[in-house]
Amino acid sequence: MSATAPQGVEITGPVTPAVQEVLTDEALAFVADLHRKFNSRRIDLLAKRVERQAAIDAGQLPDFLPETADIRAGDWQVASAPADLNDRRVEITGPTERKMMINALNSGAKVFMADFEDALSPTWENVIDGQINCSDAIRRTIEFHNPDGRVYKLNDTVATLLVRPRGWHLTEKHVLVDGDEISASLFDAGLYLFRNAKELLSRDSGPYFYLPKLESHREARLWNDVFTYAQEQIGVPHGSVRATVLIETILAAFEMEEILYELRDHMAGLNAGRWDYIFSTIKKMRNQPDMILPDRSDVTMTVPFMRAYTELMVHTCHKRGAHAIGGMAAFIPNRRDPEVTENALAKVREDKRRESNDGCDGTWVAHPDLVPPVLEVFDAVLGNKPNQKDKLRNDVHVEGKDLINVGASGGAITEGGVRLNVSVALQYINAWLSGNGAAAINNLMEDAATAEISRSQIWQWIRHHAKLDDGRPVTRELYMQIRDEELHKLGGPGAEHYEESAELLDKLILTDDFIDFLTLIAYDYLD
Repeated sequence: MSATAPQGVEITGPVTPAVQEVLTDEALAFVADLHRKFNSRRIDLLAKRVERQAAIDAGQLPDFLPETADIRAGDWQVASAPADLNDRRVEITGPTERKMMINALNSGAKVFMADFEDALSPTWENVIDGQINCSDAIRRTIEFHNPDGRVYKLNDTVATLLVRPRGWHLTEKHVLVDGDEISASLFDAGLYLFRNAKELLSRDSGPYFYLPKLESHREARLWNDVFTYAQEQIGVPHGSVRATVLIETILAAFEMEEILYELRDHMAGLNAGRWDYIFSTIKKMRNQPDMILPDRSDVTMTVPFMRAYTELMVHTCHKRGAHAIGGMAAFIPNRRDPEVTENALAKVREDKRRESNDGCDGTWVAHPDLVPPVLEVFDAVLGNKPNQKDKLRNDVHVEGKDLINVGASGGAITEGGVRLNVSVALQYINAWLSGNGAAAINNLMEDAATAEISRSQIWQWIRHHAKLDDGRPVTRELYMQIRDEELHKLGGPGAEHYEESAELLDKLILTDDFIDFLTLIAYDYLD
């Protein structure tokens, strides 16, 4: 970078003008300091995940923690919401791509989550450009000039910006600190804080985050300590940072109150990350033969274990004064087929009515065209109120066994379900390897979670000799036959990145040892 670059820090990616803009010596020193101070704890917590998985495999199924019963019984509340984060009735999400950010911020949603995680393919260029785009959006200088001459700019009123950094399990290979790849979480969040915290506060906002993939309150405690330390180093008040935690792992569902407690000075709410939650359930219960899920189209939000999780989230959040945010509506309106669109919108409205009536204070959509109909649903319940935290849901009584009542899901495993999983996984991995982490597939905006569900289901079905509804077993041979057939429909291995996609999918499905995240091995394929 320069003669004064921080000692022990190395940039292994191309040093473009954008990299020079973002990775100043001061910014590098800041994120390197975070890494040196907190990375050993991150590694220890990842080791705890492995130990916990071994315990589950041995039959010690998760339950509410006896050692934290005093926290669950205690009288405490999280910090009150900042003014621009109090009304969250519709939130839109998407990658940190420039044009998509402008459209999302202008969409009429109350919140936009700019995603460095599952909706972003973490190429070096994408990660760096994402930081620039966020900074430009905050300063309202962001523009996009389309090749057809159209210019995209921000409206006078825009959504409140939140950022989702990558999870604790990921690293950023293009920056080494003392020879080790820097934590991607600390890199993404640290740079955003360093570049923007003071600017955001000067604009009556703040550095707001969505935190992904947490599996325990100890992982939340690590985030809280990072925020406390980072605020001190930057020179902004304690509590400037606000975090919404995605409850998208089945283990986190057992520790929702503890997660709120650990982050209480920096807490904004919890979100029902439904697709990753299904993936996590399969992953954590993968060696339990009585917990096999059917086709993913049959795993709706009304099956018992999903219903228990979402109702418990609302009750827990409102008990502690936090926002409860519902799950994703991923549908993309099809302008060429109004009937398909109307049928899908009817299902979206039904889903959002359920969430709003359950007490959710807001919900997620993936496309700007979904903002108006979903806003209408939540307006009907909220009216002029910014949220419904006063709806305490004291009627909810969820026990640990309810959260793992996976076997009561019903449904069937079909050849069509296997084919859909294979096709969607191939298409998503192909898009991801092409640098696009938010891919339009079958009228849905898909991120990594869908590919994770798809490949983990097939792995689970093969491992437990599950049978299709016609009696045939799901075998490695059946998978490989269907993979070849679906690959041919997509243009064959010679098209785009489909050869590498099939290779990756085979690694994920045909292994005896389950791979925790597809991005862990797919990252090696990116520049």
